[in-house]
Amino acid sequence: MLQVSYIRENRDKVLERLAVKNFKQPELVDEIIALDEKRRQTQNQSDNVSSQANAAAKQIGELMRNGKKDEAETVKANTGKWKEEIKQLGDQLAAFETELQDKLILLPNLPHASVPKGVSADDNEVVLENGNKPELPANALPHWELAAKYNLIDFELGVKITGAGFPVYKNKGAKLQRALINFFIDEAEKAGYSEVGVPLVVNEASGFGTGQLPDKEGQMYFVNEDELYLIPTAEVPITNLYRDVILKGEELPVKNCGHTPCFRREAGSYGAHVRGLNRLHQFDKVEVVQIVHPDKSYEVLEDMSLHVQGLLQKLGLPYRVLRLCGGDMGFTSALTYDMETWSAAQQRWLEVSSVSNFETYQANRLKLRFRNAEGKTQLAHTLNGSALALPRIVATLLENNQTEKGIKIPEALVPYTKFEWID
Repeated sequence: MLQVSYIRENRDKVLERLAVKNFKQPELVDEIIALDEKRRQTQNQSDNVSSQANAAAKQIGELMRNGKKDEAETVKANTGKWKEEIKQLGDQLAAFETELQDKLILLPNLPHASVPKGVSADDNEVVLENGNKPELPANALPHWELAAKYNLIDFELGVKITGAGFPVYKNKGAKLQRALINFFIDEAEKAGYSEVGVPLVVNEASGFGTGQLPDKEGQMYFVNEDELYLIPTAEVPITNLYRDVILKGEELPVKNCGHTPCFRREAGSYGAHVRGLNRLHQFDKVEVVQIVHPDKSYEVLEDMSLHVQGLLQKLGLPYRVLRLCGGDMGFTSALTYDMETWSAAQQRWLEVSSVSNFETYQANRLKLRFRNAEGKTQLAHTLNGSALALPRIVATLLENNQTEKGIKIPEALVPYTKFEWID
């Protein structure tokens, strides 16, 4: 959530940056500024009346002590008027604050100055490309056929148990999943992240804190009876560990990682591009989250991008890094890098990670602060990244490493899988 003071003091810049995100309600900015002005005027009025009431109370006490009871009663007769006025102003103030909050949460985060303009994924900027695309034989199979051939994943059994998008992993397919999770966690810990195990369901306050609510409720599974949401990503519970927390400056950066299943409704997803593991309703992911000093966040974003790239390099997967354009960015992000791996059998790029800097947007919702060098509290910056999401990593590992002998396991994974080949 953007800070009202920043919007008020930087109106033109806010409008300019919102235009990069193709925001369709720019009039909200002036409505917020006008509401804030009313709120501040009402607060000043309330403070002035309260000051008069307090002064009168003090005067009444002095008059009573000096035996001037009649004069004290005269002053006291006016206090009822002040009390009623304070109540009315308080009610007005609460109404203005509620309306202001309702409008503020409709504004997305402002994109960083480096974010390119654009309306869709076609306008994203390719930052770099790494590795050679493997050339497969003419009879190469897509991962869903390889999964069936080697008895790794049963998509139909998942449909029977739950529905489409909930695959069953079997034999070496299940072991490969577990191996990847342990590999990603170990690599995160080597990079200084502390592992946490978090709940898979969250309350509304947690969804609001990281910006999933009220923006993405249609994409989240909701447990009606308990008013809880299945997490779409570990970002939500891990970041909310620090909701309503004031950190010491020396505690920054906070670096946490965690593995969870993730649940996404993916409403309206269909077609060839969502076959197999390309798009699921439940999948596993290792998430890395950092809470940092505002002066360090863009340096940290680059470090997090390099960490994810290092994982892809160790797995021997060709990849590219994209800087997302304004039209393809998330609601809460100020700058996002997407990492995509090359699917040799499908002949297309598959997104496997997003790494984002949210600046103070999430922290303002979370009331996540730290004490700076002067001892004053200020909002921290939050960042997170997929390191990594498993489904498309598994898809590209299977496709890109298929041979006549079988599927070769990357050397970095062998200590985790305990086997070198799927055959």
